[in-house]
Amino acid sequence: MSSKLFKVSLFSAALGMSLVSNATTITLDGSHLTIEQALEIANGKADVAIAPDALRRLDDSHKLVMASAASGKAVYGLTVGVGLNKDQKLFTADGKLSDAVLKASRDFNYNALRAHSAGVGEMMPENLARLSMVIRLNTLLTGKSGAQVRVAELYRDLLNKQVTPLIPSEGSVGEADILLAPHVGAVMIGEWKATFKGQEMSGKQALKAAGIAPLIPEGKDALAILSNNSVAMAYTIDAAVKAQQLVKVTPVVYGLSLEGLNGNVAPILPQTVSAHPFSGLEETAKSMRDALKGSYLWSANPTRHLQDPLSYRVTVYGLSEAKKALTDLDQVILTQINSSDDNPATILNADEAYRQESSQVDQYFIEGNGVKGAIIPSGNFNPLPVALAVQRATLAMAHLSHYSVQRSMHLSYDQFTGLTRFLSDPSNKGHAFGAVQKAFMGLHIDNMALAQPVSLYGMPMAGEIEDTATNLLQASKRLEAVDKNLFQIYSLELLHATQAVDLRRQLKDKNLQLATQTGALYEAYRKVVPYVKSDRIFTDDIKAGVTLLNAQ
Repeated sequence: MSSKLFKVSLFSAALGMSLVSNATTITLDGSHLTIEQALEIANGKADVAIAPDALRRLDDSHKLVMASAASGKAVYGLTVGVGLNKDQKLFTADGKLSDAVLKASRDFNYNALRAHSAGVGEMMPENLARLSMVIRLNTLLTGKSGAQVRVAELYRDLLNKQVTPLIPSEGSVGEADILLAPHVGAVMIGEWKATFKGQEMSGKQALKAAGIAPLIPEGKDALAILSNNSVAMAYTIDAAVKAQQLVKVTPVVYGLSLEGLNGNVAPILPQTVSAHPFSGLEETAKSMRDALKGSYLWSANPTRHLQDPLSYRVTVYGLSEAKKALTDLDQVILTQINSSDDNPATILNADEAYRQESSQVDQYFIEGNGVKGAIIPSGNFNPLPVALAVQRATLAMAHLSHYSVQRSMHLSYDQFTGLTRFLSDPSNKGHAFGAVQKAFMGLHIDNMALAQPVSLYGMPMAGEIEDTATNLLQASKRLEAVDKNLFQIYSLELLHATQAVDLRRQLKDKNLQLATQTGALYEAYRKVVPYVKSDRIFTDDIKAGVTLLNAQ
């Protein structure tokens, strides 16, 4: 890129696209993207701009790549092929980048984007496709991909001008989403398909409609676009956010259920949990006590059991572990979306440790075009820390699922509640909640299966050089599925808990006092789901509960 053009790019980056939109503008620099900011951009609530320093870094890393190509060094995905074809020389520069050499590089880049665009399944939801582009743009800006500045500008412009490539949702084994992410590059070069402001058309038409010139890829552009984990990370963030909402509402859902049972607060007392001081347990117990402030449960009652079923007594442990798992997941997400997963890693001013005493290390270093650094083969495309954190979170959420199912089950039985069997109105001689148990049990059986780890599964591929996998995409989709099921399970628990509260007021104590928080949830729920006087169709009630829980 010429000096004049680069200065124009810096000016454009500083302004972002705020001139064409009234939206907030979020400036990315490769290091400070938050989950909330990524979602704002993905959901169209903010435009994106690029920090000038990040563009300079990206431009310098591209200069380093081209200097390496000119020197004749073997660089993966640049002067030699990728995968098993790393033994195939693409071109020899002989000290200069001639027109023939550049043509060979561009031909390889076009072909790489086409050959790797081979995903399967339904297309990603538009917001998640956009989220994947936000993530990849930010990781590009670390300056370790070696891509042209133009590639980053295209990610920015596609986002700001509402051009969203159609990206298949399946076909990754979690060692970079190399068959899914290149669909973005396919649109950048004017091929494949995209939506422009929600309308589907060819990639060429979408670029033209948005006033965007297509990419002429060279050097490491194609590898930078296709070899990253942005698609799986979009699903990971989406699943983590939904899980956080479930954790947020758990204390009040639990509290209302405990009130329906006339249960015992003993397991969440500070005296109780301090005797077993696991990290986070006291804080979680406090949140559960807070949800019950003002409740009748704090007044002694001779009919109250000394000890409730285990699902009521140990929920505090499950919730505490879910909170810790999601905190850990957030931390690895932030590391992943603010660092480079490129291979090879193009590292400006690389640390020269081992270089002097090792010819093996020395060969990766290069100097030219006014920059210096190293281009080093890596395994940085492996997102195992994220995959393991996702799986831990999934297992923890499945435990919450188990406790909720058991709590609802116990609310149905008169021997535990002292109320009517299956929480039927005294005048109802029908089924009441006897049949509905199969719904939450079926959902929980799904969750039990979904909680099984998948990161160890895989077979050698690509000539057996690619012999491991993390299956991050599959793991994240499993967490997302558990989240969806658990919202429905919690909705069914609300159906039972509110019915139990109404029956307890009807049969035991008409002045029964709910806590402030549980009372607010009860009132909100009763506005959309009425008391069950006689048997009715419950499907819409369950759906209404899910909507309410998502809004809390």
